[in-house]
Amino acid sequence: YRSSLPGSFIKLSNGFTHYELGGPENGAVVILINGFSIPLYLWDHTFPALVEAGYRVLRFDFYGRGYSDRPDINYGPDLFDRQIVELLQALKIDSPVNVIGCSMGGIISTIFCDRHPEKVDKLVLIDPAGMMEELSPLLNAMKVPLLGEIIIHLWGDRFLLPGMAGDLLHPEVYPEYVSKYAPQMKIKGFKRAILSTLRSGVLQHQEAVYRRVGKQNKKKLLIWGTEDQTIPLAVSDKVCALLPGVRFHRIEEAGHVPHYELPKIVNPIMINFLGDIPDCVIEKRDY
Repeated sequence: YRSSLPGSFIKLSNGFTHYELGGPENGAVVILINGFSIPLYLWDHTFPALVEAGYRVLRFDFYGRGYSDRPDINYGPDLFDRQIVELLQALKIDSPVNVIGCSMGGIISTIFCDRHPEKVDKLVLIDPAGMMEELSPLLNAMKVPLLGEIIIHLWGDRFLLPGMAGDLLHPEVYPEYVSKYAPQMKIKGFKRAILSTLRSGVLQHQEAVYRRVGKQNKKKLLIWGTEDQTIPLAVSDKVCALLPGVRFHRIEEAGHVPHYELPKIVNPIMINFLGDIPDCVIEKRDY
């Protein structure tokens, strides 16, 4: 059925990965890293802007999401890091890449940068996960063996889709953000992958990873929606403290995915950063 789907597929060690690669072949490479459960459409308002700016842009679905395979294995940082490494190798991308990650993709991007510093040029984090002290009661319950399977089987459809709307401050402006999420839920193995990722612990207590990457001599950009209800703006203080000298932007009137909700504001910030263009309105925190 893959031939009827948009994008491309490539076989890696744990199965097929769904991806899209665009932009000039000689452009600097940018890889876009998705969040906890959302497929690559998370970057629908980012991908074309970066391509137009002259970058070679890669986006893909994590295993267990979108149209990538759903192997029956543990879904955690090791799997996702391996998927990124193998995808770059398979596409013959050898030079250092610029990495942009949102939400869980933020901590996965940071882990990738920590494990493979030679593969990363610049790092961009958008409302990144990994620093929350407490998860919601529902997510904590889902981490319990058997109880989590019962919850997601009986009520998963009822809270996953409405939860996506909560990523946006104004979900009515982009109704497709929720509707595009639904098809992947019908593919066997999606809920199992979500539970496994939640139980991997990647969403919490990742201070050490941020601290190590903060010591790397790389340019870093942090972007945060001021109205984020998933990972509150206050968490940005902790991330900034662990990434000394990070270039920081609050995005007013935006939720958890400010690049999707306000691309006309966020895209120029990222493009300027990637191109080493100074920005007079940048708010920089020094610790």
